[in-house]
Amino acid sequence: MLTGEQIRSAARDALIQASTTFRPDQVAAYRQALERETSARGRWVLEQILQNAAVAREKKYPLCDDTGIPHVILEIGERVRVNGKAFRAVAEGIAEGLRTLPGRPMAVRGDGLERLGQTLGMYDDPGMLEAAPVTVYSIPGNTLKITVLMLGGGPEIRGRTMRVFHRHRGENVIREAGRWAAEAAAALGCTPCVPIIGIGRTQYEAAALQLAAALEGDFTRQNPWEEEITRMVNETGVGPLGLGKTVTALGAFVKIGPARASGVRIVSLRLGCCFDPRRATVVLKDEGEINGEAYV
Repeated sequence: MLTGEQIRSAARDALIQASTTFRPDQVAAYRQALERETSARGRWVLEQILQNAAVAREKKYPLCDDTGIPHVILEIGERVRVNGKAFRAVAEGIAEGLRTLPGRPMAVRGDGLERLGQTLGMYDDPGMLEAAPVTVYSIPGNTLKITVLMLGGGPEIRGRTMRVFHRHRGENVIREAGRWAAEAAAALGCTPCVPIIGIGRTQYEAAALQLAAALEGDFTRQNPWEEEITRMVNETGVGPLGLGKTVTALGAFVKIGPARASGVRIVSLRLGCCFDPRRATVVLKDEGEINGEAYV
């Protein structure tokens, strides 16, 4: 049986790893970008980002000053049983990870309008920053996968969720999302960016699919429509940190969900920054068996 301590530690470790470590596909994407970038200033920026990532990994420093909002995804094996204690252990692990990192103190004091207006100031304790609502998926087997994504504020400012008329061509939807990303790239600042897109039937579903795109995305496996969006953004010539030239987007992640009979599709775009997606997964395996089922 898995214990609350195992779950708490896994959530803490996933947060710290997501905040401090480039995944292999990110490193590969930056090395490819260095080969494509034609500007000396742009190559210098890309090299600095890679050096920053190497120091962050070695020293366990945050990749960025904006340490981000934790988003937790639980993939629960069909032979794993969880209850409210497991979710509480996840919340405790997130708070511990934010304190250990440390995260930037960003939790706002007060309730309702006080939080909206930030009239009572901020908590000094990084651990007071609550994670976004937990997303849960069911998977085969007896493993519990805990993924943490750290989402910074800049990309949220540049994001968009709107309806797009498809006009009986899926390409129209994809290219409209690509136009949004291209328009926002110059205002993001921390390029090269990563357009992350979910397409669904409702605003809630589109946003959930956008998070799923960030969960599943891999720079080394880009489908033709992800490549098309990347091309559209790179044609802007914004370049690394807005200095101009070749590499404005490292890649794109797109997740298309179910569709209903309608003339519109709901598209949710997050224009990820040069460190996105900050993502890490810790996998726990439950070896215990009770009547054929594993328990947490």
